[in-house]
Amino acid sequence: MYVIAVYDVRAERTGKLLKLCRRYLTWIQNSVFEGEISPVRLKELKIEAKKLMVDEDSLIIFSSREPRWLQKDVIGHERNSTDNFF
Repeated sequence: MYVIAVYDVRAERTGKLLKLCRRYLTWIQNSVFEGEISPVRLKELKIEAKKLMVDEDSLIIFSSREPRWLQKDVIGHERNSTDNFF
């Protein structure tokens, strides 16, 4: 499955969530990640993220069965190219 994940957390938890998400996905911009991930690994990511987060934090995950069903337009500098969208 292909996912795009974005998070919004307080500054003191940003580094921890950044490191966690980078273990599972490709970091493409501040607080934004994308990549191919198995359902089991996605569940692991969600469980670990919940342990780091408090009520005011959020992690939003958009998923698709195939990356080819998404279109990605980058305006400006792309932090890490994944070359999965055309």
